[in-house]
Amino acid sequence: MEIHTVKEGDTLWSVASEYGMSAEMLQADNQLMDSKLAVGQTLVIQEPLQTHTVQRGDTLTGIADMYQTTPDALLRLNPVLHGQGVLYPGQILTVRTEEERLGTFSVNGYAYPFIDRTLLHTVLPYLSELTPFTYGLDIQGNIYAPEDAPLIKLADQYRVSPVMHISTLRADGYFDNTLSEAVMTDVRAQDRFVEQVLQTMREKGYRILDIDFEFVPAAQASVYAQLVARLRTAVNAMGGEVMVALAPKTSRTQKGLLYEGHDYRLLGEAADRLLLMTYEWGYTYGPPMAVAPLNKVEEVVRFAVGEIPAQKLYLGIPAYGYEWSLPYRQGTAAKSLAPQEAVRLAISADAQILYEEEQQAPYFYYTDKTGEHVVWFEDARSVAAKYALAAQYGLYGVSFWNLMRPFPQSWLVLNNRYQIRGR
Repeated sequence: MEIHTVKEGDTLWSVASEYGMSAEMLQADNQLMDSKLAVGQTLVIQEPLQTHTVQRGDTLTGIADMYQTTPDALLRLNPVLHGQGVLYPGQILTVRTEEERLGTFSVNGYAYPFIDRTLLHTVLPYLSELTPFTYGLDIQGNIYAPEDAPLIKLADQYRVSPVMHISTLRADGYFDNTLSEAVMTDVRAQDRFVEQVLQTMREKGYRILDIDFEFVPAAQASVYAQLVARLRTAVNAMGGEVMVALAPKTSRTQKGLLYEGHDYRLLGEAADRLLLMTYEWGYTYGPPMAVAPLNKVEEVVRFAVGEIPAQKLYLGIPAYGYEWSLPYRQGTAAKSLAPQEAVRLAISADAQILYEEEQQAPYFYYTDKTGEHVVWFEDARSVAAKYALAAQYGLYGVSFWNLMRPFPQSWLVLNNRYQIRGR
């Protein structure tokens, strides 16, 4: 696999010819809407070692058996199938690529219940776990569910483990630490909370519980870890695991409400797995910069592995970017957009995509009738750097926030360079 950065004068056909493949396959692998390219855009080049031309009557299972591979492997190598294996005669499928795997990851992704089903089918073959977002709670310790049944059913079809995610997110989109305080300090509320969580996991078939209590005050750090430990004991007895989402800290004494209640060492001892939420340096109301600059992400990982065994950790990866109006004015909201959407915007604006080496992130400027703008986003290079960082530090896996927007290059790079646990 190669990552090709488009140069001035490149066309879809010239790039395909350079690598000895068809333009149609290159377009399909990268899920391009048309043949237009932007200078600086990345294209992932899957170089097939073996292909199969579909014959009338072929099935995905039959082809897999013919080449001693699996239907899941074929789905991952052929994004054009959108995870569903609908074939037509004459279609050319990639059966194998000659790639040395650089490590093994568990791969998790978060999805709201209203995720586009075609998109979900497309990404499920690459996942170890799927996390419907999100269960909530009240101050009495009662929990309430999202419409997660369809997502659990689809996860089961793809042999992907569903994860029960519970957070203090309110309906208005803000985290409320009075809710977490209630279940940490009120014995009755905590008992009710634990009982309902366990009952839900049993009834719905969840084996993994993901606890995401944000903005926990420093005074409640040890109480939070005790609650996680209590849940872990109970969930482990059911044959399951407990994971915890962590704010991206770089030191034990880091100030700020987002960080102070997340004691890495205590939570690392209390939980089976932990997710580093390594994104949102560039955010909706902040100044323009990469969402997950690699130099900042590595600072978090370096601190984390000093507090928690690396094999317990997931690296959080963003599947989105932001567009800011310039000059930046504090309090002005940036627009969130998908990586593919960012590239299409660069193409339509005839903008050159640049790459910041320290942050390992692509960006570009453009001007329209409303003024000047800058866009920071993710591409094949930036996500490859994050995978390599996770492998370098021996982390257990990677976790995408979130799956709601297509990011096909992330899956191509992942599948060609790493083994997916459970697959």
